[in-house]
Amino acid sequence: MDELIERWKAEGGLLPITRVPGHALAAVAESADLAVLPVGAVEWHGPHLPLGTDLLLAEGFAGELATGTARAVLFPAAPYAACPGQTRPWPGTVALRPEIAVGYLSDVLTGIVEAGFPRLLVVNGHDANLSTVRAAMEWVSGRRLASLLLVNWFQLVGPDETGEIFGALPARGHGGAYESSAVLAFDPEAVHLSATPDLPPKPKLPTPYPYVLIESRPDPWQGWSGHVSLASEAAGQQIRHLAGARLREVIEAWLAAPLPSPPGTDQQGWSGRPTWSDRPDGSGRSDQAVG
Repeated sequence: MDELIERWKAEGGLLPITRVPGHALAAVAESADLAVLPVGAVEWHGPHLPLGTDLLLAEGFAGELATGTARAVLFPAAPYAACPGQTRPWPGTVALRPEIAVGYLSDVLTGIVEAGFPRLLVVNGHDANLSTVRAAMEWVSGRRLASLLLVNWFQLVGPDETGEIFGALPARGHGGAYESSAVLAFDPEAVHLSATPDLPPKPKLPTPYPYVLIESRPDPWQGWSGHVSLASEAAGQQIRHLAGARLREVIEAWLAAPLPSPPGTDQQGWSGRPTWSDRPDGSGRSDQAVG
């Protein structure tokens, strides 16, 4: 193990925290450029994709850092997540309540930061994690010196680019050709395209402006939708190459920036939590946030 750590210090790449002995943790943390936490879900993605699709992709893209020069420490992936109403009723989905997911992630992020890793990259494979991971990051960053970076693999390749890869039919979406191809790039034996026909997704709203639309069941829908017949391992390898290279670019830019200042305030005379006398209106409502 000592040889593995010394090679990692000299060459960079990914070092699994599960292999680091306790006596070496402080030295590893001091040498590390960042820690990495994949986050996914156990969720129905249709009859053609594994229940661990999001987890497989989060771990797969995190593994792309093994070829980088940064010294990264890989933590075990967070497998369970809050899942949307569209997939919760389907077999195999294991869904946390959103408030549980935020609390769980807050504790995980805090533990990694307190272990000596103020720079923490979260590689996400599950769309619903955007809100819970962001909420946990905000909570932790207000209490610990931390630079927390969330990267969603599915946003590293743009819609225009997937259009070039797959053609005019929609390819993005839950269980569609984009996601299926990405899984094929990492684990082709886990994908069974012949297990289902295409299920054309519901059209997007005819507006150029960004929006978030949450619906109980966006028919046509079987816990997934998409033109899976467009998926291929070749397309997946192209996606893997593009997204992996861009993930490393994001990290290089992040590491070049300085760490933030510790959480707190620069207000003169501020010594901590407000008291009755600190409130100009004398209301004493020191426990109420405004804004």
